[in-house]
Amino acid sequence: MPTLRNKVALVTGAARGIGAETSRALARRGVKLVLIDLDAAPLKALAAELGDDALAVAADVCDLPAVQKAVDSGVAKFGGIDFVLANAGIASYGSVMQVDPATFKRVIDINILGVFHTVRAALPSVIERKGYILVVSSLAAFAPAPGLAAYNASKAGVEHFANTLRLEVAHRGVAVGSAHMSWIDTPLVQDAKADLTAFNQLLAVLPGPLGKTTSVDPCVAAFVDGLTGRKRRVYVPRWVELVGWLKAVVTSRVGDRNLLPHVPEILPRMDEEVAKLGRSTSARNVALDDVAVDPK
Repeated sequence: MPTLRNKVALVTGAARGIGAETSRALARRGVKLVLIDLDAAPLKALAAELGDDALAVAADVCDLPAVQKAVDSGVAKFGGIDFVLANAGIASYGSVMQVDPATFKRVIDINILGVFHTVRAALPSVIERKGYILVVSSLAAFAPAPGLAAYNASKAGVEHFANTLRLEVAHRGVAVGSAHMSWIDTPLVQDAKADLTAFNQLLAVLPGPLGKTTSVDPCVAAFVDGLTGRKRRVYVPRWVELVGWLKAVVTSRVGDRNLLPHVPEILPRMDEEVAKLGRSTSARNVALDDVAVDPK
């Protein structure tokens, strides 16, 4: 099996959740890490934990010059970038009719433009090293859920971005994959469950395993395996692959029948709860948005 030792990985959204745990797993395998996140305190704590082979740079992935500066710092410290894990992402709450437009835009900016900025900044070094890029999409690229339009759209968008990028860089020796996970027990999902009874109700009515939440550990293992094997697709859990193959059915009139009876109850409740919260995303994201506006 190919070794990861002494390779260099760039990880965005590295301060918490999947990004942080995958970084720890990669460090245990001898990977040097360039860690990017807007949440500076836990990011720096993670880098301190991982030691000299980890470089933390607090940056907003929506800011291309800031991401470029972080990448350049990583290249200067470690000599180049072999792997990119474009993991940074957020979600918004509420119907298309009621969601805060600025929050909707912020989701698109982070989840799509943030991936583009990450890849754009790192690509010259990745090409030089004939490396690998893993773009974090979602099950949401295959199976949309009401009240999460920005997240659904962004994850479908980055999947197709990865598909396009793969065609552009294959002849340069670079491989590109996309990762598709169901609900993972990360701060994104935890915050939604804590904020909204309607979100929990939505999970309860999703058919089969679609509403189940998976722990972070299997996701980390799949990501590390994907990076090691330069995989075209990473699925967590494995049944997500079947949903991908059945996407045309899931998004057909037949597929819609599973959710349509529940939407008239769940969506107004979600909008009411979002209005009471006074925000269309988690409190954590609101605080980080303030940092992005005023990094001081």
